[in-house]
Amino acid sequence: MNHTTGTEPFDMSLVQCGARLRRSPFYEAEQLYGPKGYTVYNHMLFPIRYDDLEAEYWHLLNHVTLWDVSVERQVEITGPDGFRFTQLLTCRDLSRCAVGQGKYVLVTAPDGGIVNDPVLLRLGENHFWLALADSDVLLYATGLAAQAGMDVTIREPDVSPVQIQGPKSKDVVASLFGPEILELRYYWFRETDLDGIPVVVTRTGWTSEVGYEVYTTETSRGNDVFEALMKAGEEFNIKPTGPSDIRRIEGAIFNWGADMTYENNPIEMGLDRLVDWDTLTDEACISLAALRRIRDAGVARRIVGVELDGEPFEGLNNVKWPVTADGAEIGTVTSAIYSPRLRKNIGYAWVPTQYATHGTSLGVSSEWGDRNAVVVEMPFVDPKKEIPVS
Repeated sequence: MNHTTGTEPFDMSLVQCGARLRRSPFYEAEQLYGPKGYTVYNHMLFPIRYDDLEAEYWHLLNHVTLWDVSVERQVEITGPDGFRFTQLLTCRDLSRCAVGQGKYVLVTAPDGGIVNDPVLLRLGENHFWLALADSDVLLYATGLAAQAGMDVTIREPDVSPVQIQGPKSKDVVASLFGPEILELRYYWFRETDLDGIPVVVTRTGWTSEVGYEVYTTETSRGNDVFEALMKAGEEFNIKPTGPSDIRRIEGAIFNWGADMTYENNPIEMGLDRLVDWDTLTDEACISLAALRRIRDAGVARRIVGVELDGEPFEGLNNVKWPVTADGAEIGTVTSAIYSPRLRKNIGYAWVPTQYATHGTSLGVSSEWGDRNAVVVEMPFVDPKKEIPVS
């Protein structure tokens, strides 16, 4: 076993006080590889990096990475009305999602706001998992169920995923689960086992690279799963990492809580492809009537891609930066970082629609000084999203 040496265990007192925050079932195993920091996400401790951001980025692009995403907590919906209730939550037509298939969906509110943007897995006709970004969808769904008059059970199951991402991820999963796992299509999944430990393997990820997620359903064996994945990946140069914000921004993957919140809707986000206007009814989806009104009235702002000049940013922005145009503050930059392969600073900005046209010049007050920005097309890399489905 090729563990990182010469590192001290991460001092959890830097981020944790008491037992309120939960630890990952992979926590003990990942300590052997020298995590450099943690944050709090969905009320859990989340390892954010093991190396510097650029080193982890290049490793993702050229090799294979293992990322503990047990903070991707699940909301499980079951019961006779499981399908009807899950459809109420989202504006994407779930009749087009087969058992054994997943979908990227928006959980939307009655006013059209985005409550979360999970990956949904359909495990049965009336059995769903929603793999959550950082927000309290469990509480939202529980409250909605109390008013919906449907026969459903809503809970957080004891399920914890990890992500295996990068061009050699296929080699790792084939060595673990056999070559037949490579038949798994993008956004489909399979229930199987890893050394007798039950898992769900999905063809998904948050990197815009080829990748898989392994959902551990017997979390008392979490450390065994982590070590089995690391052992299988040794010959392919696997390394544990944190989230690659460089790659996800290149790929136009939004981060709920940073790039969008309850106050934003799918039309503003450019995500109206996830609204099935013609096949859903207002009764089936709680947000559809509001979304129609928003669409018909037109939106006053949009999120856009921007390139920013000057020296490379020193990391990911820690605050939202003011955006100016025509001598006035008009919006904010929500995520921005330096892309080593593009050799450009890139990011997302919220601006009024009249400033959302490609080529528009903007001013930005960043943590590293004032910068000039220009609105550009997203994604910044692989605009047809051919890499993750390859």
